[in-house]
Amino acid sequence: MKIVLLGPPGAGKGTLAKIIKDQLNVPHISTGDILREEIARQSGLGLKAKSCVDKGELVPDDLVIALIEKKLSDPAIKSKGHMLDGFPRNKNQAEALEKILNRIGQPLDFALYMTASLPMILRRLSGRRVCKQCGAVYHLTNRPAKQEGVCDLCGGPLYQRVDDNEGTIRKRMDVYLKSTQPMLDYYQAKGKLKTFDGDLETEEIFEILLKMLHEDTKVDHH
Repeated sequence: MKIVLLGPPGAGKGTLAKIIKDQLNVPHISTGDILREEIARQSGLGLKAKSCVDKGELVPDDLVIALIEKKLSDPAIKSKGHMLDGFPRNKNQAEALEKILNRIGQPLDFALYMTASLPMILRRLSGRRVCKQCGAVYHLTNRPAKQEGVCDLCGGPLYQRVDDNEGTIRKRMDVYLKSTQPMLDYYQAKGKLKTFDGDLETEEIFEILLKMLHEDTKVDHH
């Protein structure tokens, strides 16, 4: 199964992706995770990415596309299919992805678009805290650490990412929505777009998603 997860930052894609990975055994490829690894390593790509992230800007297409092609060409990923989270972010990336997938013989099944309201996104992202040492993610209300400001796993200090403040979140939303519409139209025209409400609880979203996958599978294979 080849899926693309779309939605604004804070729509809950990461949480849902983990469930799909666990339940359906589809490898989860998060461009955010790949970029954070590069930033932590302070590679040339990582330093360029960090500069964009700190300003609330999106990482340039060519950097992301190179990483994605390398990842999707991995034989282990090709054998199981994949679920892309955080890519594509615009029509150019969607077209680049289609070329990559055609080259490796892994055409996309569908794109899932999670909509979410600005108040919900602000609540989710502004409450997020990350461990400086191991990168574990917490949330002040949804997943608080046992001891405030201290990581449960390694005891490291928790901090709020530079791009998780309200002003930057609003800017990211504006940038995201502006670049996303042509991409949504692109997938809609191909009959591959599925849209659902990211404001719902994760369990509800997953139930709707499973129903969609089941119906799609029935259409495709019977």
